[in-house]
Parts: sequence; structure tokens; C-alpha cells
Amino acid sequence: MRHSPSMLPKWLSIAPDWFRAAVSTPHEQHWVTVDGHRTHYLTWGDPDKPGLLLVHGGRAHARWWSFIAPYFAADYHVSAIDLGGMGDSDYRENYTPDGFAAEIRAVAARTGAGGRPVVAGHSFGGFLSLVAAHAAPAEFSGLVIVDSPIRPPHAQRKRGTQRGTRKVVYESFDAALARFRLMPEQPCANDYILDYIGRHSLKRVEGGWSWKFDGTPFNGEAFTREFWVSLTGRIEALEIPLAVLHGEKSALFTEEVRAHMKPLMAGRGPFVELPDAHHHVMLDQPLAVVAALRTQLANWRTPPRA
Repeated sequence: MRHSPSMLPKWLSIAPDWFRAAVSTPHEQHWVTVDGHRTHYLTWGDPDKPGLLLVHGGRAHARWWSFIAPYFAADYHVSAIDLGGMGDSDYRENYTPDGFAAEIRAVAARTGAGGRPVVAGHSFGGFLSLVAAHAAPAEFSGLVIVDSPIRPPHAQRKRGTQRGTRKVVYESFDAALARFRLMPEQPCANDYILDYIGRHSLKRVEGGWSWKFDGTPFNGEAFTREFWVSLTGRIEALEIPLAVLHGEKSALFTEEVRAHMKPLMAGRGPFVELPDAHHHVMLDQPLAVVAALRTQLANWRTPPRA
């Protein structure tokens, strides 16, 4: 028994009612094959309603949105993707921006009536959502970038071909769960959320338990300095509505990043700071994220007055 998960999850006894209700909301699991690899995603709500696609950050998974997505299920068909090499999606031999974008586009085509969902991406997922929306604007109706720091070209550095993360195997589920950490690290008073997403971050492997994510999803040669520099031009050329949300206390969304990105948004859409939020905004300020997304989606759906 010591090798199995604790019988009663910690989050179940300490989470507030709103959280327990959200993660108990009915949802479905799906897979779609992209370039010979299976991409896993979750859905909530009615497929005949407009679509909303949620994209997690690096080394995360769809369950990071499980307590956010249900708040939109009354008005939207909501999908949350597991990007390749993360969550329950297949690993790949090589990870590229275009490969990740193809996964996002495949799930987008299955989200909402006729496809064309709004896509909201957090951190690394925001970069990839921008790549997808820039490449295929007809397949999306809007983009929300959530604390994805696009740096000025002179501040960009090569990030590709980094050494992969060594996958540690833990003897027991509880030993592995005790090692769960946020990357980058930040304060988060919502222990119930950390326990919930940590439990969904693990899988049984030979010899015990380990993390679901591949150790090398950012090591593809395509993640060059030139790629990161190109993100500024992709925002400038984007042909669909755009909004940016960022945490007031985000360690990644620095003053340099804000000074670069805010002018890019002039005349394009809102640039919204979430009070008292760090980088992982849906973990430390989940209901503020719900409110901000609801407001932006409502603004895009409401026609301007004559």
C-alpha cells in the first residue's frame, strides 16, 4: 500500500467549495493523432457553443485548467490540451514550435461549433498559441496570452538544445508528490491547488513513480534565439483580436518585458495586470483569472455600439 497514492487526497479535505465543485464538473477525455502521435485533451460543455481552448505552460498539463474551465462551460465548449511530451500526450523524438502549434490547431478544430475557438495560453503555452494563431488566423477567433514574457530582441538569448531534465523515479507516490515544485518557484498559499495538480503530474513507471512530462520538450533545435526574437513580429502581424494578462508579481514578466510588450498592444487590445498574482496566475489567483477571461470574452462577443 505504501507504493500507492494516499487514499484520501489532501486537497479534498482543505479545498473551498468552489474548487471542489469545479473539479467535480463533468468532462470528457479525447485523443487526436497529430503527425503520428496521440494528443490528449479534456472538454467541458456543449460542442454546439462557441469554443474556448486552454493551453498550459511548460512541463504542466491540462489539469492546470480543470478548476478554471468549468466556469466557462455554460457559455462555451471548452477544451484543455496536453501538449506533446506532457500530461497524457505522447512523447516525441523532437519538439518544435510548429509541431506544438499543429497540436493546438488539431484540438482547436474540434473545439466549439465550427472550430475557430478563442485560445488562451499560459507561459510557454502562450508562445505556442501565438505561433498557431499567427500561422492560421482563420482557425481562431481570438488569442489571450497569459504571463508569457516576450522580451525585446536585444534581450533574447538562445534557449534551444539545453540539457534535458533528469527523470527521477521515486519509490512511492507520496514520496514523489512531496517533491512537487513550481517552475519557476513562487509563493502559493493555495495548497489544495498544488496538491491537486501535483497528483495529476505523476505516473507509474518501472521501479516506482515519476513525472509525466518528457525531460526534453524544449531541446529541439528549432527553439533558437531567432525563434524567440520572431515572437515580437508575430504579435505585430497577428490578424485576430489579442489580449494580454500578466501577474503583478510575476518573476518572468519583468519591467523590461512590460516596457516592450505594452506598446505592442497599443490599439490592439487590453494589457491587464492581475493584482497580487505571480507567474502561475491560475494557481495563486484562480478566480481573478476567471473574472479577467470572462470580461475579455464578453467584450469580444459584444458588438460595438454604432
